[in-house]
Amino acid sequence: MPTELDKKAEKRKKVAPGLYVTATPIGNLGDMTFRAREVLDQADIIACEDTRVTGKLLAYFDIKTPTVPYHDHNEERILPQLLDRLAAGGIVALVSDAGTPLISDPGYRLVKEARDQGSFVSSIPGASAILAALASAGLPTDRFMFAGFLPNKTLARQKMVASVADVQATLVFYESPKRLKDSLRDIAAVLGPREAAVCRELTKLFEEVRKGSLTELAAHYEAADRPKGEIVIVVGPPQETVVSADQLDAALLAALETQSLKEAVASVTGELGLKRKQVYARALDLKGAG
Repeated sequence: MPTELDKKAEKRKKVAPGLYVTATPIGNLGDMTFRAREVLDQADIIACEDTRVTGKLLAYFDIKTPTVPYHDHNEERILPQLLDRLAAGGIVALVSDAGTPLISDPGYRLVKEARDQGSFVSSIPGASAILAALASAGLPTDRFMFAGFLPNKTLARQKMVASVADVQATLVFYESPKRLKDSLRDIAAVLGPREAAVCRELTKLFEEVRKGSLTELAAHYEAADRPKGEIVIVVGPPQETVVSADQLDAALLAALETQSLKEAVASVTGELGLKRKQVYARALDLKGAG
């Protein structure tokens, strides 16, 4: 009769030694893939962002593989241990708290150094909040740019948004509920009334996708109670805007009467939907002429 060890050894033949970057559900546990379950069950160890969060997932699927915390604060200590295990022919699974690892989560160094030392590295695809938001927002998906989390402070946030304002692609940001109102206000101030969507609690019971212009969304969340759950902001690409030189001058002169040069450029850029470089250059001309 085969022993439990024999059965385990037979099962392990399905998964080769190496590092497996394994996606887990972002909310709905039904989104766990068969391959992910197999890898997590057969791994020697699971490196996870938070062992408590991953522990609940493993308990639900009756997976008893040991876990080790692996995050920015302990990377220097844990990384060599994981690399040694891989070098010895072990199976290591890397997971984040939810979704696909390395996307705004730790893990880049582990993947890089595992490859550098010649270990096998494979991705086990699955849930991703970025792709779920893009697929349901009703905005162009042929080209997109993931810009991660926005900075906490207004000026830094506006500067970051301005740096991607001219990118000819749909923009995707992660945001927390407590900063959503301020972030939408700042994005609208820089990008103007572009089409956008706020995607919340994706794949979960209270999933919501609210679509409108950035100015409409900013006004809605300014007046609404603070939302709950994980949030993805999706912003459509810039549209070609035709504005006459006289219109631009009139808007800039009016803005410069009450605002600084920087503030006037930001407000006119948002109001007219023009490129910031164009507005800034003309503002400098008008300021110099005045």
